[in-house]
Amino acid sequence: MDDQLSLENMDMFDGEASNDSTGVATAGARLDVVKMSFDGVEAITWQDLFSGYDRLYAITYSSGIDFICRLINQFAYAEIIFGCEAVISSTLQEVMAYQSKLIERLRSAEGKTKEILLSRIDNGTLRFYVAKGQLSHEKIYLLENQDGEKRVITGSANMSYQAFGGVQRENICYVNGDRAFDWYMGVFKELKESSTDEITRRCIELSNLEENIDELPISHTIKVSKAMIFESSKEQEAEINFILDVKKAASKLAPMIPKGDKKTGKAVVSPDTIQKIRRQVQSAAVKERELRSEYPQLVVDVDRNQVSLNGNLLDLHPSGESVRSDVGLFLHYMDGYQQFHGDTTGMQYRYFEFANWFFCSPFMAVMRDMAARYDQKRLPYPIFGLVYGQSKAGKTSFLETLLKMMIGQKPKVAAPEFTRSSIENLKRTVQGAPIIVDDLTQNRFNQHAIETIKNDDFGVSEHLIHYPAVVISANEDVKAVAPEVIRRTVICRVEAGLTNTEVMKSNIVRKVQQQIGTAFYREYLRRMLDVVPDMMEQLRQDGAESAPDILKCSSDIIVDIFSKYAEEIPPYVRRLSLEDYFSEKVTGKYAIKTIQTAWRTNRNAFVVNARNNEIRYNAGTVYEADRLIKELPETLEARKSRDWVVMNLDEAKSFFNMEFKMPFLSRFRR
Repeated sequence: MDDQLSLENMDMFDGEASNDSTGVATAGARLDVVKMSFDGVEAITWQDLFSGYDRLYAITYSSGIDFICRLINQFAYAEIIFGCEAVISSTLQEVMAYQSKLIERLRSAEGKTKEILLSRIDNGTLRFYVAKGQLSHEKIYLLENQDGEKRVITGSANMSYQAFGGVQRENICYVNGDRAFDWYMGVFKELKESSTDEITRRCIELSNLEENIDELPISHTIKVSKAMIFESSKEQEAEINFILDVKKAASKLAPMIPKGDKKTGKAVVSPDTIQKIRRQVQSAAVKERELRSEYPQLVVDVDRNQVSLNGNLLDLHPSGESVRSDVGLFLHYMDGYQQFHGDTTGMQYRYFEFANWFFCSPFMAVMRDMAARYDQKRLPYPIFGLVYGQSKAGKTSFLETLLKMMIGQKPKVAAPEFTRSSIENLKRTVQGAPIIVDDLTQNRFNQHAIETIKNDDFGVSEHLIHYPAVVISANEDVKAVAPEVIRRTVICRVEAGLTNTEVMKSNIVRKVQQQIGTAFYREYLRRMLDVVPDMMEQLRQDGAESAPDILKCSSDIIVDIFSKYAEEIPPYVRRLSLEDYFSEKVTGKYAIKTIQTAWRTNRNAFVVNARNNEIRYNAGTVYEADRLIKELPETLEARKSRDWVVMNLDEAKSFFNMEFKMPFLSRFRR
């Protein structure tokens, strides 16, 4: 076949690109430019384009697995590099995510196709490489045969039938001969050595790479090289922000765009459709403006060491007298719980723990973003809170008082409005101050709240750093909280309340909410802004043994402020840590109390079998057994048999801090 594009000349510039202080290439930067001459155009099939050669070296981005299999069948040997334009910042988390998803696609190939690929990898005639950073944007196919004939195919076409089957317009060029092949082979080898990891058969065969992250190609490379540096350059930032803005805009438009036909995937868009979308966009913009005026915009800017509320900078140096007044009013409010019936002391302890997280919550988004950027855990920075328990426990007024202390107002969301989409829209609109969802029922909690809480990736790809926490208030009917919710949520279960008449007579709430200001919280913010940057820096360090404990820092600051401005500090005002929120003894508090109380008052509900190292507890109902199972840690090996909860005896002794010794005669009753 005659050359369609012949290589006339290739200039290889020796100079390195020069950058100005912003990292942007200057006019003196030199590029490798391939000079070609136009010899004509030929209409041929992809089979003809690739035929006559037995070795293939390719760089592609998007690809079709079936087409890859058909293409490599034409070659005795093939090497393919998979790049990804979505890897925009070369962070470890993006590289890992891309490699995991690419290998998942290879693994999901149909049986025969997959077997062909695996057998070729086994016999050494096929090698796959995957990007571990940004590659060039070249799509290159290098072909050669045993007779020494060589061809370079380049242009816009990726390795897919869409590109090479004439389905879509592509720019496809080829050059025959040694000069072009040798130059492009140098490019291929350089990319392969510096920017890729090899995909092994074991990777493709593993059923769940997300749970075997150490088996990813990048992980093996790091093991061999002992260390690897991931660094994003400054010139990438504008491009990255632009792409994130496009994604954000697309996500807002997505619900307004008509869905395609389920069978064909085609969506018909008419001028009327555009007008309908226009009206919806305008309506959404009006609604967003209304939400922004109704809900607060508390922007805690850690980088600039400043805080603004609804566009106005806050004075973070309040007078000592105003701070003293707020502290006194808060303690007076908390003293009011002594008038309640039930576990009033426990109630004060739980409410203070919750207040510590509530005040700290505007910092959680920026901590989660930093954790995501450096592949650290986000669980230590929870953005959901749940206050639940018996009615007339002062839950709503407590949350309103906390919000009043933060921003001087108390908006909330009615429970019927709570859906995952409505809450996530609010989180994109409201900034900083927690969104309070009041009086949520068990049914609505199960339908909407659980999935919302489990969405751990909200804001990650867009690098959102000012979205608010969500606080859910519910009554006793929210009984059982699933483990996946418990480890992502700050939970406050209250077991005390007032009678109807006592609620009517109480005047403490109204008095405190009328008089309390934001001085305490502004003092708190100033001190937090002094320590949060250091915690963010810790997240950048790969060698850190544990995540920085922002809840501990927050409680330390609150205790210090109270120590300075209160005449006497009650015992519930204390220094806390992550353990006080998420240790197994804390998350299993209800189960512990239930089992301990039942053991004291109803030994007949237990069967202890020391020989089998087993203890059984009759919970009375299947529902109650389910509830206990959800709170018990895995170490107890707890399982359910109708309304019985069966546990490991030795582990139960340790967890419940009880010996579980049955009276001698009772051992023979069952």
